[in-house]
Amino acid sequence: MSIINFFQKPSRHASRESKGNFDQYVHQMPDPQNAIDILEGWNSCFPQELGLTAGTHPLFADQRIVEALDRFGPLDGRTVLEAGPLEGMHTHIINARGPARIDAIEANKLCFLRCLVTKQILNIDRANFLLGDIQEWLARHEETYDLAFACGVLYHMHDPALLLQRLAKRSKALFLWTHYFSETAMPEKDIRRGPFSGKVHDHNIDGHTVRYYERSYYMANANASFCGGMKDRHYWMHRDDILMLLKAFGYDEVTILQEEPAHSGGPCFSVFCRKTDEM
Repeated sequence: MSIINFFQKPSRHASRESKGNFDQYVHQMPDPQNAIDILEGWNSCFPQELGLTAGTHPLFADQRIVEALDRFGPLDGRTVLEAGPLEGMHTHIINARGPARIDAIEANKLCFLRCLVTKQILNIDRANFLLGDIQEWLARHEETYDLAFACGVLYHMHDPALLLQRLAKRSKALFLWTHYFSETAMPEKDIRRGPFSGKVHDHNIDGHTVRYYERSYYMANANASFCGGMKDRHYWMHRDDILMLLKAFGYDEVTILQEEPAHSGGPCFSVFCRKTDEM
């Protein structure tokens, strides 16, 4: 290229094309809010004292997680697995207890990126956030964790009993918060039954038969704030079947911490499980 050509003024066409090509840059003063704003769909809010705007749910102070940690005891030197960290707020609570390491596995791409923003803002220094399928991690990663968290995960799964089986193989203790199916708590005309197809099938795992209640998201996954499962067809388990499997898979201590049969999203409970001979 000659010097003359190099300094030649761009054509009008080239000038028009260049306009708007720099939207990937942020021109404001550097601030944590900028990182929050580039990712839509936030569910969680940040601690009020930080003065940041994100979602509305104060998951950074979720008492379900606090109660489970209190029940478990000191985390010093312990390893933790978190299935579905969402936006890292529960990870923040766990991190504050000083575990040796947290492996937090998130399958939702936007949720994973929001976790990284939360990690930066809240200085979550003991967690590894990994993008991928928790089922695959449990099947292929052979480590046994001291404590596992599955908060808001089980009822989104296409194969929830398999998740319980794999969590039990890879954790000495488990905290589970989940919705469940119950004919008593959610009778036939209950409005919360709307997303269920009415199909129920028996599923066998390790010689145990459990009931799978088919359910759909009805295109809710099109919203950026969607934080459900990886397939539209997912299954809720019956309350009794969940408790039965936890015991069958080796947790000799199974304690219901909280239960809300009238929850607007469907009956739910918090369960803490432990293999006392491995602690």
